[in-house]
Amino acid sequence: MHRSRLCALLIDCRTSDVEAAARFWAKALGRPVDTDHPGTRGNYRMLETPPDEPIVQIQRVDHESRVHLDIETDDIPAEVARLSRLGARVVNRLERWVVMEAPTGQRFCVVRVQRPGFPKNANVWDEE
Repeated sequence: MHRSRLCALLIDCRTSDVEAAARFWAKALGRPVDTDHPGTRGNYRMLETPPDEPIVQIQRVDHESRVHLDIETDDIPAEVARLSRLGARVVNRLERWVVMEAPTGQRFCVVRVQRPGFPKNANVWDEE
């Protein structure tokens, strides 16, 4: 058995100015940039997040701008296997997360637990 839930919406921005991108999205979404968050560093800016809502993170990227999801889990290999059985494919295995692609072409990441309160609102998956 393992658990997973929607963790974050990442706004991938192909830009040289991640600060300007973060200011835009902060104003557009009504969530100030959280300058004290440990995730606000380098190419990443975190927006303030209400306790029971998914994280919104702005990140500077080299690929085309897009939005992608992160799914957090207490067992990355089990969640990747479950999603693979559903038709997703692994694009890249990194040290702390796995980039996957849905059968419909959207990229998403499977990550370790990020948000407080886990496993609240998480799905429980029995191994097959």
